[in-house]
Amino acid sequence: MTSTDFVVARNDLNQCKFIERTLPDVAALPSEILLTKVTSFALTANNITYAMVGDELKYWQLFPAPEGFGNIPVWGFGEVIASRHPNVAEGERLFGYFPMGTHLVIEAADVSKGGLRDGAAHRQGVAPVYNAYARVSGNPAFAGRQGDYQALLRPLFMLSFLVDDFLAENGFFGAENVMLSSASSKTAFGLAHLLHTTGIKVIGLTSSANSGFVKLLGCYDEVITYDRLASLPSDKPTAFVDMAGNSDLRETLHRHFGAQMKYSARVGLTHRRSAETEPELPGAKPTWFSAPEQIRVRAREWGPGGIEKRFSAAWSGFAPKLEQWLKVIEGRGPAAVQAAYLDTLAGRVPPELGHILSLSE
Repeated sequence: MTSTDFVVARNDLNQCKFIERTLPDVAALPSEILLTKVTSFALTANNITYAMVGDELKYWQLFPAPEGFGNIPVWGFGEVIASRHPNVAEGERLFGYFPMGTHLVIEAADVSKGGLRDGAAHRQGVAPVYNAYARVSGNPAFAGRQGDYQALLRPLFMLSFLVDDFLAENGFFGAENVMLSSASSKTAFGLAHLLHTTGIKVIGLTSSANSGFVKLLGCYDEVITYDRLASLPSDKPTAFVDMAGNSDLRETLHRHFGAQMKYSARVGLTHRRSAETEPELPGAKPTWFSAPEQIRVRAREWGPGGIEKRFSAAWSGFAPKLEQWLKVIEGRGPAAVQAAYLDTLAGRVPPELGHILSLSE
């Protein structure tokens, strides 16, 4: 049996190709091995961020590819089609991190009623969430369109949840406003939804092309296009959460607000215009937000299940809005996957669309 993988050149993400791999005979392998068929996965701008920081954050090591190429990790669903683990049956459905491919071999470890993790040696050294798989067979929250929403937004909403929690824990660093760049991005409007309930003013920064969509979301108190940044009052203490990763935009905002820039978090790279070196800026020093660190802190403070309980409550308030905010586009087969990837890479995907893909025809 063979597997098809979609891989990209690590030094030029516009170069991509399909490769074939021979899958191992599971029956001849040690116990606890699972062979899963990747049934569907989501592709968003966040996956492009994974590729851009693939070396730095070890994303490329998760799903090995030929020299010079990488397999971009995606969130999606897999079906166990062969199992060497006594407590995992063929036909089980798993949700988690998969390659852009047709199959994945998993070394099942820490198997429990709710999930398992891949214990393969090459997958260690990254945040545990990237090796965890939820067992979702029969769970209506992961079925049909609800499952598509989970793949498209659940991992991004976890980041939104953690940033919101961090800001609240720190009293918003004394800010009266929170600005979000790339306000149409899924992580940004998830965060805006959460912030909107706190009473702090939420300002969305976006392009003219996306401003209509951002306004319709209803979770921003004010929407400002990038050509109108100078209209923002510069005397208000402000926190900035940067989803765009645009060095020029960051410098413009820091110089506009000066000492009133009380917090500046780097979270995403949707614009892909981040310089290797940047000048020292007035106001709070821009720092990368660390989701794994916030998870470690809260896991210690909230105890077993504490994060999941609070996150699930937040998700239950967010998920009902997705039907009116998003249109899911399904694509099957190599041509559909490649087209969706290149459109996402080039920023041609409208913010209200969400791609759910499969390499299988």
